[in-house]
Amino acid sequence: MPLDVGDAAPDFTLPADGGGTVALKDLRGRKVVLYFYPKDDTSGCTAEACAFRDASPRIASAGAVVVGISKDGVASHDKFKSKYGLPFALLSDGDGTVCEAYGVWIEKSMYGRKYMGIERATFLIDEQGVIRQVWRKVKVPGHVDAVLEAASAA
Repeated sequence: MPLDVGDAAPDFTLPADGGGTVALKDLRGRKVVLYFYPKDDTSGCTAEACAFRDASPRIASAGAVVVGISKDGVASHDKFKSKYGLPFALLSDGDGTVCEAYGVWIEKSMYGRKYMGIERATFLIDEQGVIRQVWRKVKVPGHVDAVLEAASAA
């Protein structure tokens, strides 16, 4: 059953870029913009990450922190983050457990071929760990503005 507004955000602890780990419970008291993306350094994912990067000061002013998750490894995240100057944590969900918990590991189709992959999705989680907004099948243009508006209103 997919997560929805009002649900408690599933907790997790994942390896982060630069070493170390990030646990959702450690971010309590702050709003969290948790975004799932398919792959480091691909066109859509780069555009989305750079849009979040460019909006970071405004997102921080709204009292929120951005966290990105994909199945890429930490070394890939380190390169991606360094290449584009991303000021937020990128977490590695190598076994897909967190993607499954958030309902973003789905069957996709490209050129008639079906495969499993990450659905581009964003969750706005409030200070108490409750999901306040969900965006699924995200289209990158304009998405960060919608997230910023929701984070500012929350």
